[in-house]
Amino acid sequence: MSMAGPSDYSFLRLTRRTVLAVGLSVAAITCGGAVAVAKEKPLKVAAIYTVPVEQQWVSRIHQALKAAEARGDVTYTFSENVANTDYERVMREYAEGGMDLVVGEAFSVERAARKVASEYQDVAFLMGSSFGSVPPNFAVFDNWIHEPSYLTGMIAGKATKSNIIGMVGGYAIPEVNRLMNAFMEGALSVNPDVKFLVTFINSWYDPPKAKEAAFAMADKGADILYAERFGVSDAAKEKGILAIGNVIDTSGDYPGTILASALWHMEPTIDRVIDAVASDTFEAADYGQFSFMGYGGGSFVVDETLADPAALKAAKDKEQEIKDGLFRVNVNDAEPKSTL
Repeated sequence: MSMAGPSDYSFLRLTRRTVLAVGLSVAAITCGGAVAVAKEKPLKVAAIYTVPVEQQWVSRIHQALKAAEARGDVTYTFSENVANTDYERVMREYAEGGMDLVVGEAFSVERAARKVASEYQDVAFLMGSSFGSVPPNFAVFDNWIHEPSYLTGMIAGKATKSNIIGMVGGYAIPEVNRLMNAFMEGALSVNPDVKFLVTFINSWYDPPKAKEAAFAMADKGADILYAERFGVSDAAKEKGILAIGNVIDTSGDYPGTILASALWHMEPTIDRVIDAVASDTFEAADYGQFSFMGYGGGSFVVDETLADPAALKAAKDKEQEIKDGLFRVNVNDAEPKSTL
């Protein structure tokens, strides 16, 4: 689905403000006989998170919404550490509180989230989900950063000396699996001898458990650790080996430890949705594509003091091929397995 970017709505925003100033709030858009009422910014936006906002995945959504708030596009409120059993109640309270847009993750609460959205069809919902959108108001997204994950795999594949890479993930769900599989493919593309140790801790936020799993991998010879969860980089630092970051760049917290990171940028998704809601063109669609590198939703960073120069050049060249549409990273949602 192709959608307009923020700049495409500048005329609509000016027109709407002018119309509202003279007391007219109805846009001249008619659909099925009903007149659509445009919304004036700042929009009222709420987010519901099941983990702390410091957690990698959630932090990117939080950052994008804070940026929109700083621009004056939205007023933003959020709830963090919401239990699955309490999610429906919080979601319903926000919907009844006059929110224009509710953002969150529905991975463990799909039925409840979709039920609430169906009861408040004048509210736009944008939810992280493994499943599809539902008209008229339940849109979905995901962090499709398999492309930069592949590139960090290329860097790691050339950097490992033991040819053993440890990988610690949260849950073996498609969203995690595809990133880990892409990383493994990237590493194998430059080093067919590399082997992988794979563990899932079955938690989205348990740094001590992730750290313990990473320690075990280091003891088995891994000299690079893929840090899909918090805690892994701490183990790498203590063991004096390298780590690959995921979703966010933590190199400032672990200098000399983070070799490369695949980054997720939620701004392209959030900005499009905000403009769509404001101009009354919001659709229940899958916004996942806006996390692709071609839309600016993904990137990768490398510590050039740690990386092999030839490997860095090869990864940069592959990055350009991806952006030019000349190379497509495989999407493999199957659970990755240890190969050692």
